[in-house]
Amino acid sequence: MQYGDRNWTQIPDLASNVVVVPLGSLEQHGHHLPLLTDSMIGAEIVRRAEEALGDQAVFLPMLWLGASDHHRRFPGTISVSQNTYTQMLVDILESLIGSGFKRIFLLNSHGGNAMPGTAAVYEVQMRHRNERDLWLVLGTWFALAAPQIAALGGLEQKYVTHASELETSMMLGLRPELVRREAARGANFPFRSAFYSPYSSRSSRVTVRRPFEHLSVTGAYGHPELGTTEKGEALFTVAVNEVVACVQEIATWETIDPH
Repeated sequence: MQYGDRNWTQIPDLASNVVVVPLGSLEQHGHHLPLLTDSMIGAEIVRRAEEALGDQAVFLPMLWLGASDHHRRFPGTISVSQNTYTQMLVDILESLIGSGFKRIFLLNSHGGNAMPGTAAVYEVQMRHRNERDLWLVLGTWFALAAPQIAALGGLEQKYVTHASELETSMMLGLRPELVRREAARGANFPFRSAFYSPYSSRSSRVTVRRPFEHLSVTGAYGHPELGTTEKGEALFTVAVNEVVACVQEIATWETIDPH
């Protein structure tokens, strides 16, 4: 159910539900994908998850503005700083807590939101440290579904990276008229390191943060030319399944008593 469709007198009756806050971005996605790719993919996952969950969860509108400063050398990107984004999420969390919600799930669709999102969840949870029944959760859909994505057949790449085969496939299924397949080119060069992968933090043992123009001329990674509608539908299916399962589990979490 949609939070914004209710009036204020109905909100207290919904406060026992998990409330989902979808997080996206408006940033460059190579020569071939639209600026709102992350938000469009995230919104479709939310739409399907909401349909599956019914009245088990409450969904806020997609927050399309993200922390994307590493993309700002590419025209079209609109971003707020890490500190501003953290404070924005802190204020959203505090607003929901003030309305009585105890289980809040920040459902993220953009990698750059993860660090400020983690900071926001930490800050607010510590501010309310005496509220043992308060659960603040941040989850990125492609991390939630990472094992299921890796197990899918037919993918050249086994994890989601920026504007690559996987995001391209999802956009082909969702908004094919916005995908310029003839312009789909991504950076994919070898980097010799036992500790760092420039194309996936999940493959790195250390954290390195570089501006995007250091890593890709086109603004895309991998092999977006390999994207297909069929791959996109398979990705949406596993992503939605894991998001639904996560929301349903959060609803059951009990207060931790360390005694």
